Order: sequence, then structure tokens, then C-alpha cells
Amino acid sequence: MENRRYDYQPISRRKPIQWPNGARVALWVCPNIEFFHIDKPLPRFAGDHLPDIMAYTLRDYGSRIGVFRLMDVFDKHGMRASVLLNAEVCKYQPEIIEEGNKRHWEWLGHGITNNLRLTQYPREEERSVIREVREVITAETGKAPKGWLGPGLAETFDTPDHLAAEGFEYVCDWGCDDQPVPMRVRSGRMVIVPYQQGINDISVFLEANLTPEQYLRIVCDQFDVLYEEGAKSGKVMAIPLHPYLTGLPFRIKYLDRALEYICSHAGVWKATGWEIAEWYYRHYYEDPGRFERETPAS
Repeated sequence: MENRRYDYQPISRRKPIQWPNGARVALWVCPNIEFFHIDKPLPRFAGDHLPDIMAYTLRDYGSRIGVFRLMDVFDKHGMRASVLLNAEVCKYQPEIIEEGNKRHWEWLGHGITNNLRLTQYPREEERSVIREVREVITAETGKAPKGWLGPGLAETFDTPDHLAAEGFEYVCDWGCDDQPVPMRVRSGRMVIVPYQQGINDISVFLEANLTPEQYLRIVCDQFDVLYEEGAKSGKVMAIPLHPYLTGLPFRIKYLDRALEYICSHAGVWKATGWEIAEWYYRHYYEDPGRFERETPAS
């Protein structure tokens, strides 16, 4: 069936976007800070037995070591992270929340744990799961999350409506554009903020099996094109990261070099996800109307 969540609007027929101070590119860094249970399978990379010590301990390394390497790099370049946060990090690893709050990081909802996708809960429980994530993050970080990225970027046909109803105002699962996109929901409002999958470190390191040097080249090439195009109409560049991948010693310096290259250019707005969404809402958002399902979801 046709996707009716947002309109097809080719880039060649849009009004130009201008970011603050005439920036060409809105840059946001997006670390996924996740919690994994040793007695539950990992949906994407699980072995055929439990406990999967190799998979679990790699991810635990990210929480114990890698995330703090990312903090150092972000601090060096004056970047505030927009964290895709599993709610259970608040319970089991509160020190990460404490350090992030010192840096005024933004916290987005990212499910309860990355052992479970939204699509794995009973349909009637989905909204309550989203509500629980929002309530936990609000209580433990001191600020209600505005943005959402689902574990594994998984959604049901109802997810955008549940998110908007629970107070979320932007979503990152829909990788359809290089600029924010208004989305139809049943109530409230929603925009898509670009979260590019092409330079996601999972795609680069685990799926394509590329080297850190190749990652550096890819990130810089991505920026170069968006920066050139941004002279006509502002673009968004997200750098999706996972502490257990880019936080490893032999990779971290290449993220450092990529940010050094990008931030050496004039016209780069070091933003958070909500700052991008809020600017778009204030200056460019046009209500696309309410969402009405064309046919019942199976």
C-alpha cells in the first residue's frame, strides 16, 4: 500500500532551508547507549547459545570504556551528543547519565533494552512501553525526551501515533531524506530528523567490514557533498555511533580526525537533534494534516 505518513516532495522543488547564522550543515552526533541482558539473545548479532559471552562482553566494553572515549572526543570538538538511550541504562549504569548531564547532552528514547524491538511486544503493550521509556528517562535525567529511535529502527504501523501521543516530537527511524520531513500522526505533531544509515558504524564496521581509514574517508566524503549542497539549502548530517564499535582503541582516533575535518569548515552548526527539529518547527514546518489509515494493519 502507499506510504501516507509523509508526502513525496523532491529536493528540486522545495523552498531553501537556512540554518542559524547561515550554516550549510546541521551536524549532530548520535551515540547509541544501550543496555543488554546476558540471559537474553541479541536480535541482530546473536549466536546460537546463551550466554553469548563474545557478543555480550563486546557491548559491555562499550559501556565500561568506549562511551567515555567518545565523551573525550566530543568534548575536544565542542559537541553535545544526542544520545539514543535504552531506559535501562538509567537503572544499571547511572554513572553514564551523570557524566552526560554534566555535558548537557540530549537524551532520546531508544526502547527499554536493545534485546527487544518494539515489534516483539504484544501489540496492545506498545504504547505503554513507549510511555515507560519516556517516564524513566524523564525521572532519571531531569528532562523529558523529545526524540525517538527504536531499537533496530523497528516500528509497527502504529508507532508514530503512539510516539506523538506520548509527547515525542521527532523520530529518526525513517531514513528518507537529508532534511527534516513533516510526518502525519493521529494527534500531536511529528517530524523526521535525518539519521543516515550509510555512515552508521554498524553498517561500516560490522556489515561492510571496512577499515577505520575507510570509515574516515566515508564520513568526510559524506560531509563534502552535503556541505557543497548546503550552500543552496541547508542539510542535516548525522553521525550514528555505538561505543562498542567506534569506542575501540584502534577506531576512536578516526572519529576524532573526521570531526576535526568537519569542524574546520565555516558554516557547520554543531546541533542536537532537538535543536534541529525545533528550528525546523519554528521556521519551516507546515502541518501535513492528520493520519488516517487507508487499510487496517494486518
